[in-house]
Amino acid sequence: MTAINRQILLVSRPQGAASVDNFRLVETPLAPLADGQFRVRNHYLSLDPYMRGRMSDSKSYAKPQPLDEVMIGGAVGEVVESKHRSFAVGDKVVGVFGWQEYGTSDGYGVTKIDDARVPLSAYLGVVGMPGVTAWYGLNRIIAPQAGETIVVSAASGAVGSVVGQLAKLAGCRAVGIAGGPEKCRYAVETLGFDACVDYKAGRLHEDLDSATPNGVDGCFENVGGAVFDTTLARMNAHGRVAVCGMISRYDAKPVPLTQVGVILTQRLVLQGFVVYEHLDIWPDALKQLGELVAQQKLHYRETVALGLDAAPQAFVGMLNGQNFGKQIVKLI
Repeated sequence: MTAINRQILLVSRPQGAASVDNFRLVETPLAPLADGQFRVRNHYLSLDPYMRGRMSDSKSYAKPQPLDEVMIGGAVGEVVESKHRSFAVGDKVVGVFGWQEYGTSDGYGVTKIDDARVPLSAYLGVVGMPGVTAWYGLNRIIAPQAGETIVVSAASGAVGSVVGQLAKLAGCRAVGIAGGPEKCRYAVETLGFDACVDYKAGRLHEDLDSATPNGVDGCFENVGGAVFDTTLARMNAHGRVAVCGMISRYDAKPVPLTQVGVILTQRLVLQGFVVYEHLDIWPDALKQLGELVAQQKLHYRETVALGLDAAPQAFVGMLNGQNFGKQIVKLI
């Protein structure tokens, strides 16, 4: 096995939009394993919007990513060396190993996975953190009832695509908001959404009105800004809003909302959430999601960047909406 580990470090904090210049590729010698440790050769890295928030040093739900350290992130791979009694060479695992080719762990937060029925990369998306995020926000905050209308922004993304499909399985009308006709066609024709509004078409208000003739009962928000404002204006009385992400403000630009009065007049329940604060639901959620994928009742799409060197540019592209579905980096 090689004695060198290639890693991507965060070396500066973005001033506005994130840039590839915020990262640096380094080569680091692999230290010998201590007792109770094992080493993983990462096969795929996960790139997720939350990482942009961690790059800044502003107050948030988690500590900022330290500078000059390996960029945080989930990965799936194979154990290639072990001094841990519970992890053997050849085990497939998922954990927060960061943007690097090899991860070393004592087992904390690492889960063994089976890629016989579910592809390895899916454990970073539909059967991973994004999937559980969708499951929790929809089922525990929105709590959909058959016949209700659920709107989800970033509908073709890793989280939004799962929200819409789960809403349909619950007997709801699923309406997506996405950027561009191709993503909207995918949401309707492949994922089974009842409608999808292209926010880039310049008719967001009119098109969402048409797509939600009976108003909106549940909103799963990933974007914020004008998209969120428009959905708020369509909310029915006693509607529920799960605030998952605000990607429109990740570059620290002010994004005012004009429809906040609706929260009072329509007596809305609005809750932000971080799925890692709800670890108790992960086993049930992952089991359900895995079964749905294995039965081909839950569809997903991936954008794959090749090689560790490609991670920074792929990450910046994802923040600009250039990916389609879940953004991952293939290392092997």
